[in-house]
Amino acid sequence: MIPIPSPLHPAIVHFPIVLILLGTFVAIVAAFTRRWHLPWLSAGLLTLGAIGATWSGGEDEEKAGNLSPQADRILEEHEEWGERTRNVGIAAAVLGVAALMVAGRFPKLACGLSTATALVAIGASYCVAETGHYGGLLVYKHGAGVEKAADLTGRGAAQD
Repeated sequence: MIPIPSPLHPAIVHFPIVLILLGTFVAIVAAFTRRWHLPWLSAGLLTLGAIGATWSGGEDEEKAGNLSPQADRILEEHEEWGERTRNVGIAAAVLGVAALMVAGRFPKLACGLSTATALVAIGASYCVAETGHYGGLLVYKHGAGVEKAADLTGRGAAQD
C-alpha cells in the first residue's frame, strides 16, 4: 500500500505549478500558431492547473506548527498569493476554453482570446512564482512544517 504523505500540501502542490507553467508556455506558442492542437493543449493544461491550485491549498495550515509573528505574516502572504494563483489560473483556463469554443465560427475573436489567454497565463505564472517564494521562506527560513531530527527518532531534545 502506498503511504499518504502528511502534510499532503507539499507533496501535491508541485503538480498544479508545473501544469500552470507548462500551460503558459503552450498558450504563448498557441497565440502565434494554431498547429498541433496547441490551443486545446494549453486550455487543458491551464484547466487542470487551476483545478489543482483550487484543490491543493489551505488544508495544511495547522500543520505548519507554532510560527513566529513574522512567519505568520509570511504564511498569510503565501495564502493570499495562492488564492491569486487559483483565481488568475481559472481566468486563463476560461479564456482558453472560450477561444476553443469560438474558433470555428469567429477566427479573429479566437485569435484575440488566445492572446488574452497567453497574457493572463503569464499573470498566473507570476502568481505561482510569488506563492512559491513565500512558501519557500516559510520552510527554509522559518522551518514551517519541518520536523526536528529529535522528533523523528522519538527522543526529545532534553534526552540528548
